[in-house]
Amino acid sequence: MELRQINSLVELFFKKFEQITSNDFEKMKEVFLISLKQKKQDDKILPGPSSYSWGMINIRVRILSNYLKKIISKGDRCVLLSENRPEWLISDLTIMDAGGVTVPLFTTYSEEDYKYIFNDCNPKVCIVSNNTHFEKIKKFIKKDTTLISIDRFDKNIKSFEEIFTKVLLDAKDIVKFNNQYNKEIQRNDIACIIYTSGTTGNPKGVMLSHGGILSNCEGAQEILYTLVKNEKPVFLTWLPLSHSYEHTVQYVQISLGAKIYYAESLEKLLPNIAVAKPTIMTAVPRFYQNLYNKISLNFSKQKGFKKKLIDNTILLGTKNLNKEKLNFKEKMVNFLCEGLVRKKIKNQFGGRLKAFVSGGGALDQKIGEFLNSIGLPTLQGYGLTETSPVVSCNIPGKIKIETVGPPFKTNEVKIADDGEILVKGENVMLGYWNMKKETDEIIKNGWLHTGDIGEITQDGNLKITDRKKEIIVNLGGDNISPSKIENLLCLNENIKQSFVYGDKKTYLVALIVSESKENQKKIELYLENLNKSLALVEKVKKFKLINEEFTIENGMLTPTLKLKRKKILEKYKEDLEKLY
Repeated sequence: MELRQINSLVELFFKKFEQITSNDFEKMKEVFLISLKQKKQDDKILPGPSSYSWGMINIRVRILSNYLKKIISKGDRCVLLSENRPEWLISDLTIMDAGGVTVPLFTTYSEEDYKYIFNDCNPKVCIVSNNTHFEKIKKFIKKDTTLISIDRFDKNIKSFEEIFTKVLLDAKDIVKFNNQYNKEIQRNDIACIIYTSGTTGNPKGVMLSHGGILSNCEGAQEILYTLVKNEKPVFLTWLPLSHSYEHTVQYVQISLGAKIYYAESLEKLLPNIAVAKPTIMTAVPRFYQNLYNKISLNFSKQKGFKKKLIDNTILLGTKNLNKEKLNFKEKMVNFLCEGLVRKKIKNQFGGRLKAFVSGGGALDQKIGEFLNSIGLPTLQGYGLTETSPVVSCNIPGKIKIETVGPPFKTNEVKIADDGEILVKGENVMLGYWNMKKETDEIIKNGWLHTGDIGEITQDGNLKITDRKKEIIVNLGGDNISPSKIENLLCLNENIKQSFVYGDKKTYLVALIVSESKENQKKIELYLENLNKSLALVEKVKKFKLINEEFTIENGMLTPTLKLKRKKILEKYKEDLEKLY
């Protein structure tokens, strides 16, 4: 499918539907979306499919869109608040086909965020999945907003079941929906407004166009086709679909004609992997960090021959990754490692995994090398919500783990005089909703100023070296990246999370989240060794051990699992100041 010839995300779905089914009834029954979470209400399993075929999605989008067209006009905002499930994609496609703009909301937003967003975007329609989420937003919904529920929980709110059942019962009505979709949508029309959670201040509404997301899909296709080749790819989705990364991945999945599983939760991810047997998985760095810690802990318990085999697996796997030649003996040992270690690890992830794709933040180089060396290919990419969201990604077989790969051919990247990464292309956002001043500050002469510092390597890969805004400036005027040091601290299995502090100070200190105070000595020893490898200004002199995790629920993490520095400081500034 030539994505450059596609005008909208709606057209992408229906063109792919036609391509797959070709009016073949049996092919229409091919499974497309599968939920691994049973739908429950009042401790009862609800009726209805846990999986949807291409044909079922097709007819439901057409029916729901026809219903919405009577309510909304072109450009009307439609809020979508739901956990990950097949109906999320149905809702998103429906809103756009009806001429609306999807405003996806995180289920973990604070009350203040919900209030701000509802007032800011003034939605005409609100699609909410269940009563739990409805309770979070009901006080912010205006009287003229149409409410639609995915699960039926209130007789006064029109549900998907009611809308679908009325039409599906009449076979004649189904015919009139065939081969109908909105052909008036253009590539530069707004597809969605995704509010960035931000680490400070109110969220900003990023307006992404149909063409911007399609451009991203085109760039991703080039990489993924080398992985999946002629087989039908299987994805396991667990990142929130309200995240720009996973939101775009949906349309990459459609363009590939993939089968998509929706995970139950992060806690059940490993057993879900065993069921789905994905070929590709996307995740943020924190997932890979936790994975690294778990596997490393297991490896550290091995002794004798097993321990030697594991050490060789990592050593020789890293050599292969860095394109270093193995001698005859090393090749023989690596052959054993492949069969006795890497194969077993791959089987724990379903046995078909072609690649993990990391995005949404910086992946520590040590973690990337480790996962690739033990048989879990991990491609690091780079982007931000404002770029729909991917700018670059490593290419299978050409992984340079210290970089984020070459820029997609669908966008341009250049480095400004001060080292800032600038991006230009169709994938760049249309602007911030209701924020012209902020838009003009970040987009100048068509170039998006990312706020990240980087360089282009000799082989054409983009390398991120710093963050322009999230830096500590000590009393000596040195610029220090706290995230770099936090990532290094969290490589230790006794450290769950960390927060580095030291703006306008003579040295750095840290908050360290650990499960037990008994780990104090172990952490002190680790920090002592870590400091030896850090520059003088990067050394962490003192730390305070805390057992409360930074979470979305307590407001210390954004929905994309980034530290909310302002919130952490509000609570712990006094404790941090006592370390000086």
